[in-house]
Amino acid sequence: MTATHPHPPARRAPRDGSPPGRVAAPPSDPAAPRLHPARPAAHPGRRARQDAVARTGAGAALWLSLLLVTSWWVAGRGVQDLGGWATGLTSVGRLSGLVASVLLLAQVVLMARLPVLEHAFGQDRLARIHRVVGFWSFDLMVLHVVTITWGYAGGALPDVPSTLWDLVTTYPGMLLATAGALCLVMVVVSSVKAARRRLRYESWHLLHLYAYLGVGLALPHQLWTGTELTGSTARTVFWWTAWGLAAAAVLGWRVGRPVALNLRHRLRVAAVVDEGEGTWSVHVEGHHLDRLPVEAGQFFSWRFLGRQGWTRANPYSLSAAPDGRTLRITVQGVGDGSTASRALRPGARALVEGPFGRLGERARTRSKVAFIGAGVGITPLRALAEELAYPPGGAAYVERFTGAPLFAAEVDALARDRGLQVLRLPGHRRDPGSWLGDGMAPRDDLAHLLHWVPDIAERDVYVCGPAPWTDLVRRTLEAAGLPPAHLHVETFAW
Repeated sequence: MTATHPHPPARRAPRDGSPPGRVAAPPSDPAAPRLHPARPAAHPGRRARQDAVARTGAGAALWLSLLLVTSWWVAGRGVQDLGGWATGLTSVGRLSGLVASVLLLAQVVLMARLPVLEHAFGQDRLARIHRVVGFWSFDLMVLHVVTITWGYAGGALPDVPSTLWDLVTTYPGMLLATAGALCLVMVVVSSVKAARRRLRYESWHLLHLYAYLGVGLALPHQLWTGTELTGSTARTVFWWTAWGLAAAAVLGWRVGRPVALNLRHRLRVAAVVDEGEGTWSVHVEGHHLDRLPVEAGQFFSWRFLGRQGWTRANPYSLSAAPDGRTLRITVQGVGDGSTASRALRPGARALVEGPFGRLGERARTRSKVAFIGAGVGITPLRALAEELAYPPGGAAYVERFTGAPLFAAEVDALARDRGLQVLRLPGHRRDPGSWLGDGMAPRDDLAHLLHWVPDIAERDVYVCGPAPWTDLVRRTLEAAGLPPAHLHVETFAW
């Protein structure tokens, strides 16, 4: 790979006594380049294997739960009832309600920010699973309502409206279940791509929290009138345990853990530094940051007190490796929440949830790595290039940008001191089907990539950028022979 600048010999240790390969900068100067020694890679691949076990266990738990509730449906003459029209409708409604209940619980757990799932799947993959499971659970919930009502109406379609009214107004818990269903409808509608494009991220995030309310409101109906859920001691124990664990996960990891983390570390803004091109970095300090379990490549959901809309969280990755004293995020002004962070003043309190994401050391299994990022998506990759251990020439850094490259001085220091191979690709994309910038030679993306990094298939590759752009990079990497297990992607689409 051809770097954009030469690699002079490594510098001697600075006079202030800091280790070789580290740019010494006064703590009072947040704009100075940051460069910290790489953390040694302990037991490479061990955490990746642990995560693989966790993924297998999570999938097995879900499928076994679905198999269990289906067996209860079969034991309750569910198959035999399919022989009649009205009884068949009711039977389909029973099965769809059982499966929808399991998937709704899976939705709650997926949203609970459990570290074991975050580490095993990563935020992007969890989001995709969450979306698929969410639409299936919603579709099955609608099927449950329609078929149960139609079956209770004796299979007579004209009697369905009056039967539905009777069910809602006379059966225990049905009014609450109806309100819960409306909450879930609102969440699903706002999650459709056409609707998401019209919503601010902050508004969409707030609406999405109604999923918790929708699932909670459905619980009384399921436990009071669902004979499939309470027809035996085993069923009662299963459902109460499942609901209890899901509720404990939400209370513990979405409420309890963030409260404890913020009380312990008491984060405050230290400085806001312009980076150019409508981008700025927010430097944050706090207490006992050396004990904060965060790594380069991860992100937090941030709330900054004292500004409008502070109740709505925004996800920002660390743009520098955590050093135990400060944290740094880099923000591009693309929405109300992100733009407001430009006006933050030193001393403003910051509240965080996290850390989240698998774009880091734990996913790594190979000695050589490559980082490919676009725009502000380069921020977690810049932090990884600083923190990960690699030999000189063992890390390739490819950056796409339209204005000026982010952290140019810091990346140049990494190239000089640690042998990071840097390739900068300026300009707009040359065409919609390419992830490269204009001005490239008339070769396809794969030929360019293999020219720059011939051994790309033998590396762990970290990619971050807009979703359509990362999809193009993914296709090129697959064509280059990179195994899917060694591709680690994070997008900043929602």
